[in-house]
Amino acid sequence: MMREKSRLLTIGQFAALHGINKKTLMWYDEIGLFHPASVSPENGYRYYSYYQSSLLETILLLREMGVSTEEIRTFMGSRSEESLERLLEEKIRELDEQISHWKSVRKTLDNHRRNLRTLRTMDLSEIRITEREARQLVTVDIGPDVSFDKQVEMITGETKKYQLRRLRDASYGVMIPVEKLYEGDFDGYTKLFIEIPFPIKKAGLHTQPGGRCLRAFYKGPWNEMSRKYREILDFAARGGLTLAGFSYEIVLNEAAAVREEDAIVEIQIPLAP
Repeated sequence: MMREKSRLLTIGQFAALHGINKKTLMWYDEIGLFHPASVSPENGYRYYSYYQSSLLETILLLREMGVSTEEIRTFMGSRSEESLERLLEEKIRELDEQISHWKSVRKTLDNHRRNLRTLRTMDLSEIRITEREARQLVTVDIGPDVSFDKQVEMITGETKKYQLRRLRDASYGVMIPVEKLYEGDFDGYTKLFIEIPFPIKKAGLHTQPGGRCLRAFYKGPWNEMSRKYREILDFAARGGLTLAGFSYEIVLNEAAAVREEDAIVEIQIPLAP
C-alpha cells in the first residue's frame, strides 16, 4: 500500500480522485496556489503525489466556504495549525450567519405558502374565535403626526438593526388600537409592525398576546374596509366579547394581488380574558 501511495498520479487521475476538473488544477498551478509534485521536462505534463491530497482538500474546502484564492494564498504562505484554526473559526462564524439568514428566509416562505393555502380553504366572510401563540414584534409609529419620509426612514432603520436584508425577509403589517375601533375610527392606524423571523431577546419589542383572538378577512377596496370592522364589532357584541389591545392587519397575498382590491387582509384582534 505504501508503495502505491508513493506513485505519482497524472493530472487527470488526481483531478478525478478529488472530483474536480483538471483545468482547476492547472489554474491553481498558474496562480501559484497549488503546484504539482513533478513536471515532466520532456512534455510539461503535471504529476501529483497522493500525499498532496490532504492539502488540496483543505483548499477545496476553503473555496467551498467562499474563501478567496488570495486569502488562501496568504494562508498557504505561512500556514500552521494555529492559522488554519483561526481561518476556519472565522469562516464558521460567517457560515453560521448565512445559515441563520436562510432559516429566516425559509420561515418567511413557509408563512407565505401557509397564507396562500389558507386563502384556498377559508370562508373569507366568516369571523371566528381562534387561538394563537404570542409573538414578538418590532413596531414603528405611523400616526398622522409622523411624515411618510420619517416612516420610511424608521422602517429602514429597523430592518438594518435586526439584520434583515429586505423588508420581505419578515412578515409585516399595521396596527389599530381597539379604542379607536370602539370610537368608530377605522383608519386610526398608529403602528407598523415587523415580525422578526428568528428568536430574539431585546428590550422594547412589542408582544402580540397569545390566547383567544378574533380572526377575520377582508377583500375589496381599502376605503370600504370599515364595513368589515363594523361586522367584527357586531359579532363581538352579540357574543359578549371584549376586544383588547390592538387590531393586527397583514396582507396575505401581496405578492399575488394584481390590483389593490384583490388584496386579502387578515385581521387578528385579541380578546380580553
